[in-house]
Amino acid sequence: ILATPLAAINTWLVKWISSMCQNQSSQLVMALILGAMIASDMGGPINKSAWMAGNALMAEGIYQPNVFINAAICMPPLAYAIATVIKKKRFSAEFRETGKSNWAMGFVGITEGAIPFATADPGRVIPSCIIGSAVSGAIVGAMRIGIPAPHGGFWVSPLATNIWGYFLAVIVGSIVAALIMSFWKKPVNEK
Repeated sequence: ILATPLAAINTWLVKWISSMCQNQSSQLVMALILGAMIASDMGGPINKSAWMAGNALMAEGIYQPNVFINAAICMPPLAYAIATVIKKKRFSAEFRETGKSNWAMGFVGITEGAIPFATADPGRVIPSCIIGSAVSGAIVGAMRIGIPAPHGGFWVSPLATNIWGYFLAVIVGSIVAALIMSFWKKPVNEK
């Protein structure tokens, strides 16, 4: 039942993104949109649509959109890990412990590590991650970084045309999201 409409949506998305790859200003808009899509549902259907479009374009030899996605995928778990360190009182002991595993999740590009945080406080956490992922994608787009790999994470960074730019994009986006999230959240009463 869903195969035909989902295929049509993905086909349209791939054509639209391909047309945007033609100039720098369109690439910046695309980076913001794809980054936001990745963080909007932490591995859900919106995230997977963006990821699938990036991989389909990569198969066609268009690598840039996939890099926006690769950088944005790392950002939500890293943002939570950072937030649990810089603003400990905003998170319960359980979430601070979960934050430790998000360092590894962010390193290998597994957005789903952010789900416990997002479900506990979606109104503050998801918008923070959308902004941070959009920032990561925009930095990658502005620096025109390329990675011919179908997955995100720091472990694919040796393939990047600009390794330090890729690190910078992910780290800046993660810090932006962590700061926004930390200041929006109220301190937790451990009792």
